[in-house]
Amino acid sequence: MSRLGKKPVAVPNGVKAFVESGLVRVEGPKGKLSQVIPGGVSVKLEDNTFTFQRPDDSADSKARHGLVYALVNNMVKGVSEGFSKTLEIKGVGYRAQIKGSSIGLTLGFSHPVDFPLPAGVTAKVEANTKLTIESADKSLLGNVCAKIRSLRPPEPYQGKGIKYSDEIIRRKAGKSAAGGK
Repeated sequence: MSRLGKKPVAVPNGVKAFVESGLVRVEGPKGKLSQVIPGGVSVKLEDNTFTFQRPDDSADSKARHGLVYALVNNMVKGVSEGFSKTLEIKGVGYRAQIKGSSIGLTLGFSHPVDFPLPAGVTAKVEANTKLTIESADKSLLGNVCAKIRSLRPPEPYQGKGIKYSDEIIRRKAGKSAAGGK
């Protein structure tokens, strides 16, 4: 199942990594992250390189082997480079603005929506309709973007709402002209 788990993860310059009993901590220019390692997989740090060992070849061990590799690799990438996602807001009068540590969204409701950003997540707004969310933690970034998108998901008839920049909305045709007999 896991071929990636056999690959080592190199720690770049400027990033400090620590392995304690069942816990991996990584510190870098973009932040600090830590992750509890699921049982059954051992993680070793030698010469600024993480290596992963599984106890046997059962399907569960192979799955955890790949999971631990992905978690540690994402942590190292996150603290060194960071992750970002771009959301687009489409609709007449729909816009976003930064208000301190929250995002103010006008989405066609009778009231504006304030979305507070959790610690470790930053946002930038370009041209009132492009929202770029950045974080060192990939899973936290994905959760925040999904929550923002769920405030007004794109609808298939006119395409109004919040969508990912690389997302393609399948459009539907509206009703046919009324009165045909």
